[in-house]
Amino acid sequence: MMSQSPPVAIERAYQKWFSPALNRDMEMLVFGAGGVPVLFFPTRAARFYDLENWKIIEAMRERINDREIQVFCVDSVDQESFYSARSPDQRILRHLQYEQYILTEVIPFIRKRNKSKQLTVTGCSLGGYHAVNIGLKHPTLFTKIVGMSARYDLTKPLPFFADLFDGYFDENIYYNMPNHFVPGICDEKLLQQIRKIDITLVIGREDSFLADNERLSYALSNIGVPHKLYIWDEEAHRPRYWREMVKLYL
Repeated sequence: MMSQSPPVAIERAYQKWFSPALNRDMEMLVFGAGGVPVLFFPTRAARFYDLENWKIIEAMRERINDREIQVFCVDSVDQESFYSARSPDQRILRHLQYEQYILTEVIPFIRKRNKSKQLTVTGCSLGGYHAVNIGLKHPTLFTKIVGMSARYDLTKPLPFFADLFDGYFDENIYYNMPNHFVPGICDEKLLQQIRKIDITLVIGREDSFLADNERLSYALSNIGVPHKLYIWDEEAHRPRYWREMVKLYL
């Protein structure tokens, strides 16, 4: 009986640099050497290496090794922004600094390493929020958005999930909560840009964020933005589900 050869290892590169936008070191893992670049945000309080630890990268092994996709796993500063002890106005400002890090440092880094004209942005749970929020705000930068198990209004308290701004609300918060700003998009040029993006939302039927996803889907439909909303059985808010989702939707 012939023994099977071991699977080919996924090409993996660690990156670290000092971020001027955040005034601190930031880390990243890059998987693969070509294909469509995928900017992958971590879940709440998770790190840039957790997608690998949870076997989500392994679930994409074949596509990564076949150079269909190249995955860029970034770190987050959620503990310094949304989940920090700072005042609410400072929490959203720290988030905006993180957004600048992504826009002015991470995306240029991706573009330097990968010459594809496409760029997918994705994430699970709070990472899905990050992906959808930045994708809809900067539609010319992305060709595909996939939000998995995500919450799109961090100001709305839910069972087991608090309002992350303690009742405080300002313009910065408004323009960073998709369920607030999407219904108000009326600029035709911006709408045309968003309509070019392949948008997918995935959520579990028993997930606390189901209504949030349905609300965003309704808002996108109202402004004429094509998209897909997939509702899975059960809560579907765990790595074992995300391992299956990335196979289907990325």
